[in-house]
Amino acid sequence: MTDAASVQNPAPEMRSRSLWETAFLRLRRNKAAMASIVILVVYVFAGIFGPMLSPHHYATVYSEYVKVPASLEPYPRADQIVPEAEKALSRARLDLRDIAVDGGVIRIEAESSREIDPRVTRYLDRSDLFTDTRIASSSDDGRSVVMEAEVQRLRFIFGTDANGRDLFARILISIRISLMIGALATCVALLIGVAYGATAGFLGGRIDNVMMRVVDIIYSLPFIFFVILLVVFFGRNVILMFIAVGAVEWLDIARIVRGQTISLRRREFVLAAEALGVSSGGIVRRHIIPNTLGPIIIYMTLLIPKVILLESFLSFLGLGVQEPMTSLGVLISEGAKNMRGAPYMLIYPSIALTVLLFALNFLGDGLRDALDPKDR
Repeated sequence: MTDAASVQNPAPEMRSRSLWETAFLRLRRNKAAMASIVILVVYVFAGIFGPMLSPHHYATVYSEYVKVPASLEPYPRADQIVPEAEKALSRARLDLRDIAVDGGVIRIEAESSREIDPRVTRYLDRSDLFTDTRIASSSDDGRSVVMEAEVQRLRFIFGTDANGRDLFARILISIRISLMIGALATCVALLIGVAYGATAGFLGGRIDNVMMRVVDIIYSLPFIFFVILLVVFFGRNVILMFIAVGAVEWLDIARIVRGQTISLRRREFVLAAEALGVSSGGIVRRHIIPNTLGPIIIYMTLLIPKVILLESFLSFLGLGVQEPMTSLGVLISEGAKNMRGAPYMLIYPSIALTVLLFALNFLGDGLRDALDPKDR
């Protein structure tokens, strides 16, 4: 009876987990790595959609709001409206009889010894504080008018920079630029380094020796000198320059992939592929490179913050991103110059860069622990 029951109800088959499933489960248990993934997703969305949703353009200059501190309350303040209106109309040669503010509308009564040109409203429209200026009424001889204008309420939650540009909008666009540069340079480094290192490690012998000596020669070149030469010959082209950064950063990846390839090229599945007549290029593409993805992914998460820091350093020296475009390095450089009078210009970009770098490094550590076979 027992044998018959066991035949009728066989034990369910247990499917073994793959390498990537096991790594993902281990990664989920790492709270720091999962929090870093959430932060990076927020940064990516902020970089892609933030500049489009921001109420201010990152290059718009508000000359009346230079270095205003961060505040949740809108500008201008109540005590600033009347003085700014008088300042804006100071060149109009008008005698201002009365200025009153009613909610979001300012009402100005003015007169002159001669007929007032209706285009006098432009003096207020040129100001960042007022908009939609119009003449509500005028006398029969045109020498006295009543003007009305809307008070333009602006919020700068991170304050403005030394040129009167919204710092929050500039941080959002700088996150986009820094992430784009980090991803672009990292992709270039991966493409070159993985192909170069896998080829050198698989072929071995003299070819491997020559290819690695080329890597040593490139290592000996001063990086800053190389960047300055690129700026001299190709100009301040950000995309081209950071493709060149990726073309230098591939050296470490090439060495890592070469070491992994040397340990894999005599494994049974590689020898079986050779026995079946698979070409060397096919073995490298189908067997060598896929089995080195673990260390490559780990190094990629550590290379992106390295490239972002490198971009920040170059921008700090004036060799990176140029105005009106900006990056986190440029904002930190500007904040350092204005640290005494406007410390928020340094604090907010520094916090944004620090959180980004911590998230990338924690994710890299989590991936290293999840993909390390010695910890299983």
